[in-house]
Amino acid sequence: MKEYNKLVRDRIPEIITAKGGKSVTHTATSEEYKHKAIEKLQEEMAEFLESKNAEELADLLEIIYAVAGSLGVSKDELEAMRSKKAIERGGFTKRIILERS
Repeated sequence: MKEYNKLVRDRIPEIITAKGGKSVTHTATSEEYKHKAIEKLQEEMAEFLESKNAEELADLLEIIYAVAGSLGVSKDELEAMRSKKAIERGGFTKRIILERS
């Protein structure tokens, strides 16, 4: 068996079993979950940076929601924070590069 020791999507053990494999899992404590979710965020970011693939962005979004949840912030609260910042400071659609200030 290959060792992973990482956070995986909820259906991964079921998918492994359906393919004839076996998996050993445990449910993370709150603290372990926070730590592993942040590790997964870094992993997904690295995958996106390498591939520049929109599907990897979807993975990033999913783990961002999970990290937020581990911090006690819901998707709706996170979106409200994002929206507030966009109203106050703008988004990134104008492609502005600050050269000096």
